[in-house]
Amino acid sequence: MRNLITDVPGLRVGNAQDEALASGVTVALFDTPTVASCAVLGGAPATRETDLLEPDKMVPGIHAVVLSGGSALGLDAAGGVQAFLRERGIGFQVGNVRIPLVSQAAIFDMLNGGDKDWGRYPPYRELAYEAARNAGPDFALGTAGGGYGATTANLKGGLGSASAVTASGHTVGALVVVNAIASAVIGNGPHFWAAALEEGGEFGGLGLPGTVPPDDRRPVWKGGPQPATTIALVATDAILSKAQAKRLAVSSHGGLARSLRFANGLFDGDTIFTAATGRKPLGDEAADFTHITVAAADCLARAVARGVYEAAALPFPGALPAWRDLFAQNRSGR
Repeated sequence: MRNLITDVPGLRVGNAQDEALASGVTVALFDTPTVASCAVLGGAPATRETDLLEPDKMVPGIHAVVLSGGSALGLDAAGGVQAFLRERGIGFQVGNVRIPLVSQAAIFDMLNGGDKDWGRYPPYRELAYEAARNAGPDFALGTAGGGYGATTANLKGGLGSASAVTASGHTVGALVVVNAIASAVIGNGPHFWAAALEEGGEFGGLGLPGTVPPDDRRPVWKGGPQPATTIALVATDAILSKAQAKRLAVSSHGGLARSLRFANGLFDGDTIFTAATGRKPLGDEAADFTHITVAAADCLARAVARGVYEAAALPFPGALPAWRDLFAQNRSGR
């Protein structure tokens, strides 16, 4: 177990980023067309090819999910993944044509200090192609890929991942770009809201404070006109229907509620994709599926904290500090 979403068999993940742009792309490629769905609960999303994931839609499976920077301009990234897949003969067959099905969500990272003066067309298509080419079982976390330019209300955000195995033996994993409108830490830190779920000191091993006083519960968020979004993919090796994948996406938003103060607001585009790679059937359908939904929310909460914990600050004047810049001495060393 790598404690990454790639512990779920049937998918690979790749990153690419542009340091001057201060943005990037993360791509999850599926080995075979995969049952998927999504739940968009934020009020300001930037998404592509989400309608086809609804249970009443015809397409039985998709080929990739993209998590990128660039806001709506970053939605070009899916085209780069389609190009990569078409070159390899991968896609949904329609007559003699193959159409790669690639769903995407993007974060707003346009005001993080990077150079966004890219000319006529944004660079996300090429970045996504590179990320797809880099896809494998291991990938960087923190300031990497789609999380390169991510921020939270008070700390640098980033790319996070975590995995778990349920009591029924199903593997569950989460991949998240933490660009939250709010905070992943209690008050000014160092404790993470998700600390009660931490495994093996994966984000510092500090646990929770004895109490959370009212001042530390006061919501803080990115001010001014800047929206924000936390976007994620949750995957399992279970055999699920599209309807079950939809329910899993909705349930997984509980992981954002447990790891951020707050989520699913008016000015965020919080979006969660789900994928079932179909390697292991459900035994007791209701019980096994419930265990998967619980593990998914927990994995996502851990991945959020891990994305912030692993991040490094951007090298621009006025950039938000990273958790490690402020609190590295507080780590338990476990």
